[in-house]
Amino acid sequence: MILQEFDKNAEAVINPSMFNKKVASFPTTAVSFFSRNVMEEFVKRYSPKEIAQIDGETTRYPIYEIEVNGCKLAVYQSPVGAPACGMNMEDVIEMGAKNFLLVGCCGCLDKDIEDCGIIIPTSAIRDEGTSYHYMPQSDENFVEPKCVELLEEVMKENKIKYKKGKTWTTDALYRETKDKVASRIKMGAITVDMECSAMIAIAKFRNVNFAQIFYGADNLGGEEYDPRSLTDKSAMEGKFKIIPLALDCGAKLSKNL
Repeated sequence: MILQEFDKNAEAVINPSMFNKKVASFPTTAVSFFSRNVMEEFVKRYSPKEIAQIDGETTRYPIYEIEVNGCKLAVYQSPVGAPACGMNMEDVIEMGAKNFLLVGCCGCLDKDIEDCGIIIPTSAIRDEGTSYHYMPQSDENFVEPKCVELLEEVMKENKIKYKKGKTWTTDALYRETKDKVASRIKMGAITVDMECSAMIAIAKFRNVNFAQIFYGADNLGGEEYDPRSLTDKSAMEGKFKIIPLALDCGAKLSKNL
């Protein structure tokens, strides 16, 4: 099976260093949002300084710098999907980041997770392809416990209700069948996403730290699919609350890793 052909050689034919240079005084910790609306709101609220950029084939991703609780953070937008998200992460690692916090919505497999509720993934089922290029074959990989603990500290300090647990990372949004959903729930997954397991693998391969925060969106755990706030633009204010929380978490990681 091709996905069993993991090559541990860190030197590839094409490497991030061919397209990126180290950025002087680049923040050691990067926070990345998926949502375009959330990213635009972040820029509107904080008027951050642009310090670098990722020039993709389809779009340009500015990288901003902001100081939070005495820590300088890099903030940028990630594209949806493990391959593209992973390439951006590789670029930012090459620029100088050592700690990463990824922030975005997820599908909920646990019907008790509230719309826009906060979830901290502790592990991820590897139902995508990117991670198998960064670590040997396995069904699941794990977020470093220290990173999870630091995020939990921020939630408790801010009296934020949250859940933590396993996520199911898949490449195929439109192939989340009822049988697969039931199977992943049986495996212990409480959420479904499209990047987490791959980003864990990249972080381990590149020897950097990684953590993630989800806010709940659509619900796949009931009898019928419920999109909830996934496409509801009127619910954005609830999602914007993730911005200062994520920045606080980024600062916590920066101070303690």
